[in-house]
Amino acid sequence: MGHHLKRVVSPKSWGISRKTDKFVTKTSPGPHNKNALPIVVWARDHMGIVRSMKEAKYVLRERDIIVNGRPVRHPDMGIGIFDIISIPKSGKHYRILRDKKGRHISIPIDEEASSSRLVKITNKTIVKGGKIQLNLRDGSNVLTDKQYKSGDSIVLSLKEGQKNDIIDHFPFQAGNMAMIIGGKHSGVVGRIIERITVPGSISNRVLLKNEESGESFETIDDYVVMVGRESSAIDRWGIEE
Repeated sequence: MGHHLKRVVSPKSWGISRKTDKFVTKTSPGPHNKNALPIVVWARDHMGIVRSMKEAKYVLRERDIIVNGRPVRHPDMGIGIFDIISIPKSGKHYRILRDKKGRHISIPIDEEASSSRLVKITNKTIVKGGKIQLNLRDGSNVLTDKQYKSGDSIVLSLKEGQKNDIIDHFPFQAGNMAMIIGGKHSGVVGRIIERITVPGSISNRVLLKNEESGESFETIDDYVVMVGRESSAIDRWGIEE
């Protein structure tokens, strides 16, 4: 059962029923982390696009599901927050986000919104030739000549001929907008008030203001993803009403 795990121990972020079947597909190594949602689970359990693994494999063979501008071929490939999923035959597009309970949700978006994706810079390295390689939260990386900092977010184009070009940049600094993707404030969008450096190996803290409620709250920098400057660059967030 190397390609499966029991539903009862599947990550809570998957948001699937746990007692319908005993096993569920396990995410293969690849994009995002161990909580990444297998594309077959998204298509079957979340969206109802397919009814079984057999149907999912057929749909993927036909290159009918596109993730971040590339056709998905393997049913156990993981998807995660801020991924863009397109289904060309139906003309539908989705952005993966998190709700207040930390579960993956699919937000319908239009074609223009699906032409770019937002990613967080986790760290960077200097590669041969003196270029800077930005290592991104989803496991991918891009090369650039410009200076960006760890914790910043960049927006990558998904358009043909411009794929992975950096088209926008949101610095991790006070005054800018961020989305929280973990902890008890998961799904909340707020404005950064202050970044608090903590000595040692403990995560740094970030103080934010919820623009909707006016309340201030605190989280750790690992949970913070920059999403805009004066206002959020993404229209719909999937936050529970």
